[in-house]
Amino acid sequence: MEVIDYAIIGMYFVVVIALGFWYQRRAARSLDAYFLGGKQIHWLALAMSGSVSNFDITGTMWIVSILFVLGFKSMWHHWMWGFLMGAFFLAYMGKWVRRSNVMTAAEWMLTRFGRGPAGIFARTTYALMAVITLTSFIGYAFQGIGKFASVYIPLERAAEYTSVEWLQVLCTRHEGHVLAAAIMAVTTLYVLVGGLYSVVVTDVVQTVILTASSVLIAFIAWSKMTPEALAALPSDWTSLAVPWHIKEFAGTDNAAFELFGAMVIVWVLKGLLLNAGGPAQMYDFQRFLAARNARDAAKVGAAWSLFLVVRWAMAVGIVLLALTDVAGVSDTEKVMPMVLRDYLPVGVRGLVLAGLLAAFMSTFSSTVNSAASFIVRDIWQPLERHKADEREAVHFSYFATVFVVLLGVIIGFQAESIAKIWNWIMMSLGAAVLVPNVLRWYWWRMNGWGYSAGTLAGMLLSLVVLFRPEVPAWYSFGLICAASLGMSVAGSLLTAPVEQEVLMAFYRSVRPFGFWRPVQVKAGLGTEQARDRSESASLAVFNVVLGMLAIACVYLAPMYLVGHWYGRAGACSAAAAISVGVMYFTWYRNLPPD
Repeated sequence: MEVIDYAIIGMYFVVVIALGFWYQRRAARSLDAYFLGGKQIHWLALAMSGSVSNFDITGTMWIVSILFVLGFKSMWHHWMWGFLMGAFFLAYMGKWVRRSNVMTAAEWMLTRFGRGPAGIFARTTYALMAVITLTSFIGYAFQGIGKFASVYIPLERAAEYTSVEWLQVLCTRHEGHVLAAAIMAVTTLYVLVGGLYSVVVTDVVQTVILTASSVLIAFIAWSKMTPEALAALPSDWTSLAVPWHIKEFAGTDNAAFELFGAMVIVWVLKGLLLNAGGPAQMYDFQRFLAARNARDAAKVGAAWSLFLVVRWAMAVGIVLLALTDVAGVSDTEKVMPMVLRDYLPVGVRGLVLAGLLAAFMSTFSSTVNSAASFIVRDIWQPLERHKADEREAVHFSYFATVFVVLLGVIIGFQAESIAKIWNWIMMSLGAAVLVPNVLRWYWWRMNGWGYSAGTLAGMLLSLVVLFRPEVPAWYSFGLICAASLGMSVAGSLLTAPVEQEVLMAFYRSVRPFGFWRPVQVKAGLGTEQARDRSESASLAVFNVVLGMLAIACVYLAPMYLVGHWYGRAGACSAAAAISVGVMYFTWYRNLPPD
């Protein structure tokens, strides 16, 4: 790292903090302005913000490490976090969320289950689950940014200039933790003062920087790939075929992938249920609620995946450089920072690192802002005896922001690696709420008691799994889902259904499809209207399939292009183009009016 690289990074931090203070007055007007931007933000900016919020530096390091180990087969692994979510967002889920017209995903529970004890309990349960999940994501980000920064900032050298023992320990044994805490402190500052306004505006800036950086890395990798270098790769490295058993992983650090076929079944099932249950990350929900109307929300879903395309090109470029020209990789989670350090020229390195820090900051800021909104809106305000005014609520949100960051840092200190905390969040903690989230949209008989029972049972089992790491992921996932399903159904059927007035109001405004026949009849829909709704559901499912095909192909095409596999890149591009062309007639022309 040279002086100019550090100068570029320092300049970037100054700009984003200045943006936070610039938007402070507008964000402080009300909670609606602080957490949803007053529902006046353009759909393209919201799509950029949501997309780049998923373009996190820790997640990209994880993607690179999995691609390094599995090759293109790793694309099956990404089903676990619902990487094809944009298809569900654009087809119907974005519209459903926006029509709910609430401030947080937990407050949505009152719209669906009513304002009685069952609805309130479901709201509190969801808020608790959300805060635990989001603080775990902060811990996950803490682990990643520490590993990344330690490659570039030799903090251990500072130990040579001090005789204080505890400072020497911090600079040597806890180097990554110290650097992560410092970067998070700066990021928290601009989230704290600017709310969603500053988050979205800086996310737009970060999208531009990240796109330029990713294209540059992909180009460098493409230019260095020779036939001789590519010939050194394993013969099936670019294959998407799914072997049931990978015997060479037995007894190694990658033993979790040994029964690869079984894991693929679990990952795909997890991804489908995750996306069918609504926006996967809690801050994703917030982006659709902040849209101006249902039409804009659907457009947000369509553009969501577009800005992530360059991420996959960059990831495969980094892995190809590492596999063909880097020896002695002991920690695959450090492949990305090592390659960027060694292959990028002075000045360009600073720009790229600023872009990747932008990725970290955008995800971190979205996570923190969303977690604070749950604490303020769904836990503090309902418990407040004397109704606080908007300014007092905004001030309390500052405290909530600092609280979730500190809690996340504590979790990050306890984590051993990116992969371990990520797998627990996705496959155990995520499984706890998976089934209840699906049932709440598609089954009219689901009530607040059933939702809470299923979620709490799943959370309890996920905590048990946390202390039993030897249990295979495919087994623990199935166990958690089965227990959650049983408790959700039993809790709903053993208690009174949601009031008819609440169900009909929800059905008329959100217009969901699924098992809603009794409510549909009582809502007074005629035969023709019922048929139109059934056809609309079929069209939504058709658009989901087309959208998944288009997104998968548009991700794979640049990955094959970087590796000079032009035939496969062309086939993926053609499939994506045909899918998009069909969706112009089946999706775009059927969007709701402004």
